[in-house]
Amino acid sequence: MKSWPRLSDPVTPDPNIHLFRIGDIDNVRFERSRRARRINITVRPFKGIRVAVPNGVSLKTARAFATANLPWLHRQLVKAARLEEKHRVLSGIFDNIDRPAARKILVQRLEELARIHGDQYNRVFIRNQKTRWGSCSGKNNISLNIKLTRLPGHLMDYVILHELVHTRIKNHGPLFYTELDRRVPDRKARERAMKIYGAGLI
Repeated sequence: MKSWPRLSDPVTPDPNIHLFRIGDIDNVRFERSRRARRINITVRPFKGIRVAVPNGVSLKTARAFATANLPWLHRQLVKAARLEEKHRVLSGIFDNIDRPAARKILVQRLEELARIHGDQYNRVFIRNQKTRWGSCSGKNNISLNIKLTRLPGHLMDYVILHELVHTRIKNHGPLFYTELDRRVPDRKARERAMKIYGAGLI
C-alpha cells in the first residue's frame, strides 16, 4: 500500500519524488527508481540525501529503512559538511584566472610532456569545467581544465600525463595504470592530493 507524505512534509511537483523528515533530518529526498534493485541511500555535498526506492517497495518501507540507518546518515552528513567547507575555501583559488596566460601554460606543458614520452595527440581544448580536470576523446583530442593552472605543478602534470596515456590506452585497465605508474611513480600520492582540490569542482 502506497504511503503518502504527511501534511507536515513538503510536497513536490513530481509524483515520484517525496520529501520526508527522518529523525531530526529535514527534506530527505525519496525518489522512485526503475533502475534500483534495492533501497539505496546516497549523501552528496550540496545535494543532501537521496533515497532511491525500487518499484514494488512502499514508501513506508523505504522510510523505515532510512530511519534504521539514521546514525550512518549523521556520519555521512558530517563528511559532506566538511567537503562543502573545503569547497568554500578552495573555490577562491579558482577565481579571476587569466585565461590567455593559463592557456599558454597548459598548451606548452602538454607539448613538453608529449615530446618527452613520445605521445601523439590531435587537438587541444582549454575549458573552464566544473566537474572534470581533463579528458581525451577517441580521436585523441585532449581537453584540459583551465583551473589546473592554480594547482601545484606536480598535480597539473599528473592530470596532463593521465590524459596523454589515454592517447595510447583508452580504458582504465591494468595496462593503463602500468604505463601511468611508469611515468608517475608516486601516482597514488598525487591522486590523494587531487581529492583535496577536487572538492573545488563540485
